[in-house]
Amino acid sequence: MLKKPILASAFLLLTLAVQAQSISPTPDQVKALTAGWKGERFPDGRPKVPDAILSRLKNISMEEAWGVLRNKGYQNQYEGEWRLIHQDSVMTGRVVTAQYVPLRPDYQDLVKETGKKEGRVQAGGTNSWPIDVLKEGDVYVADGYGKIADGTLIGDNLGNSIYAKSKRGVIFYGSVRDEEGLSKIDGFNAWTKGQDPSYIQQMMLSTINYPIRIGRATVLPGDVVLAKKYGTIFIPAHLVEELVLTSEVTALRDQFGHQRLREGKYTPGEIDTKWTPAISKDFLQWVNSYPGKLPMTKKELDDYLKERNY
Repeated sequence: MLKKPILASAFLLLTLAVQAQSISPTPDQVKALTAGWKGERFPDGRPKVPDAILSRLKNISMEEAWGVLRNKGYQNQYEGEWRLIHQDSVMTGRVVTAQYVPLRPDYQDLVKETGKKEGRVQAGGTNSWPIDVLKEGDVYVADGYGKIADGTLIGDNLGNSIYAKSKRGVIFYGSVRDEEGLSKIDGFNAWTKGQDPSYIQQMMLSTINYPIRIGRATVLPGDVVLAKKYGTIFIPAHLVEELVLTSEVTALRDQFGHQRLREGKYTPGEIDTKWTPAISKDFLQWVNSYPGKLPMTKKELDDYLKERNY
């Protein structure tokens, strides 16, 4: 006789929990999650890292980016061993997160009802909802908890929609279907844990733009991702510009060091340790006569070097 009241109470508690946590956080909640960012933001609260920084980030190596983050105390921002559609593609962008969980009918009903109240599209599956919020420069990043068969979050139809909105691809800790069709979308790429011809079933979307786990990494909405065939690094928005400049200077120092070692001007021990004033002076002269275009402005470089004891 107590079963119905108990089930009713449990359902009520679940309803209140879902109503208290909408599908997406409020802009103020996103701002609280990303409080270190002091620049421009999107209406949903996510940091709007400039396109110019995203472009420069493409030239940064995974090791350089990871090294900067590790030195800042962020040691859980990398995930590797991905399957790529196009192996030599590099992608950077601002992260939109999505969380998927194994299907639970009562929870799914409440998620759909919550989405209906929020004005989300009711036709089709809820796996289209993250796509609806994408803007150009966004990367759709989803935790599909590693499910491959029946865990295909998109096929080529949704892939076309994603690229039309974001001009980017996807990163899924899960799988896709129609990989052959996806490969034909010019400019699109996908970092996944697998592919399968099955369609999505027995799994459901739970949230958009809340923190998620991607393998070894914790990912927040508004993070900036650097994705290469060597792995993916999720960078807190407030660290991106410093990471790019630091990595660019490191690359210049490496280029200078390699050149001087080939010339036999210095020994490996001299280059691999703290530089002497003479080597530092030589580096600055080398930079001033750099034959190509520097990745940063001369002012950025000068200001950066003033604060470093090179």
